[in-house]
Parts: sequence; structure tokens; C-alpha cells
Amino acid sequence: MARRALPVTAAAFAMTATLLLTACGGGDGGSPDDIKGAGTASGSPSASASASASPVADRPDVSLPADLDLVFDFEKPSDADNAAALADAENYVRALNHGVTRQDPSDPAYQYYSAGDAARYANTQIKEYVKGGWTLTGKDRYYRAETSAAGDSKSVKLVRVSFCEDASKVYGKEVKSGKVLHTEESPDDFLKFNLVMASAKGSPVWRAQQITVKEKATECQE
Repeated sequence: MARRALPVTAAAFAMTATLLLTACGGGDGGSPDDIKGAGTASGSPSASASASASPVADRPDVSLPADLDLVFDFEKPSDADNAAALADAENYVRALNHGVTRQDPSDPAYQYYSAGDAARYANTQIKEYVKGGWTLTGKDRYYRAETSAAGDSKSVKLVRVSFCEDASKVYGKEVKSGKVLHTEESPDDFLKFNLVMASAKGSPVWRAQQITVKEKATECQE
């Protein structure tokens, strides 16, 4: 088996992004406090994560086993907010994989870097691996990143992040036996991620709020 993902349609992403912008006010004076992640932290994956200023030293461990290599072939955006949002989108992906390799659906790493739907997505993915008795091994490549401003308000900034994944060289591995479940490369290995990242103004941390994942993404096949 190769890496699993839960497909979500592009239409769903457009809808959730619109809802986020509406909640942020979209320039019309709406309340930014409706944005998930702008409030207090919680240990629940379905609850909001704190977006208050946090020093780098407080960030959670997202290290991975030596046999799992995540490669991010991203060019750093010139805009500071877009660059920071993309960097923490990487951390969200690392944190999800950290939860898988630790076999912990309550892993604090992904909860730190996400809230709302993005946290629920990570929690569901990790639970699938734990239920199946699998972890991950191999090389997982992410590339063709794009970022754009997605609106803001007096207290919250939003950036839309998208990127491709080539999961053809990352495989499931049985936790108990260590057996690697090799598969042949297929269109299923190419995925397109769309994220809405949010940050409270004055905070260095960006957290994934909404996520969609398109499977068999032909635009990601090289």
C-alpha cells in the first residue's frame, strides 16, 4: 500500500475558503474572532488551537524516523506572510506524519499546527494507520507550491497554500513485523493539497484551518 489520503473536491475547498473569508469579515468589518485558531488552545483535534504569539522554542517536535524522508521542493515566496504560511504548511505535513509514525491520534504536534477541519483530517488519517497497524517508510516528495493572500481582518491573516505530492516512493510498513508494503507507481500516488492557513496578527505561527486533498491529480504528474 502507498500513502493513503482522503479525497475532497475542489468545490468543497472553494466553499470552505469562502466561509473563512466571510467569518474574517473579508474587508466588510466582520468579526475576526470567528476564525478557528484565533482563540485558546485545546487538546481536542476538533477544537481551536491557539494562535497567540509563541516563541520558536515552544514549537512541538515534528522529527521523523530515519527511514521516512519528507522532501519539500518549494521556492520561498518573496512575501513574508506567504513564506511563513508555506513554512508552517510544511510543519503541518510533518506533524501529520509524526503522528502516524508515533501511532498517536492525539499527538500534540498536528494539534499545534492545525485546527478545525485540518485537525480533524490529520486525526482521521492517523487513526487509519493505527487501526491498520501501519506506519510509513520511504521518500515523500512535495512540490509546485503556490501561495496567495486569502483575506484578513483586524486580528487574523489568511493565506491560501497549495502544493503537489508524489507519494510513489513512500510505502506503508507493518508496525509489528516491519514488513514494507511495496506498490507499483500509479496515478493514485499524485495528490494536490489545498490549505487555508491562518495567523493571529503579531503571531509567528500559522495554522492550517481548512484542507482539501485531490487524488489522481493529473496536474501534479510530471
